[in-house]
Amino acid sequence: MTITDKSPIVQVSVDDIQHDLLTYLQLVEDGRTLVIIKTGKPIAEIKPVFSNPKGLRPFGLCAGEFTVPDDFDAPLPEMI
Repeated sequence: MTITDKSPIVQVSVDDIQHDLLTYLQLVEDGRTLVIIKTGKPIAEIKPVFSNPKGLRPFGLCAGEFTVPDDFDAPLPEMI
């Protein structure tokens, strides 16, 4: 199967994906979604995984939002 359409979603049969898996995985790497079709019905969807471009959350993001009580790490009462 030759993929010339640039739509973000590509429908592919189970047989086609078995015969040329690497080509279809390259499409996913390029940002496209595969819908796998078996006997005319969609059975699975393979989507690209996008990494978090924001990176790590900055230290002190919630500074001043709450306070930790002085007895935070004190032993719990016997009845608990």
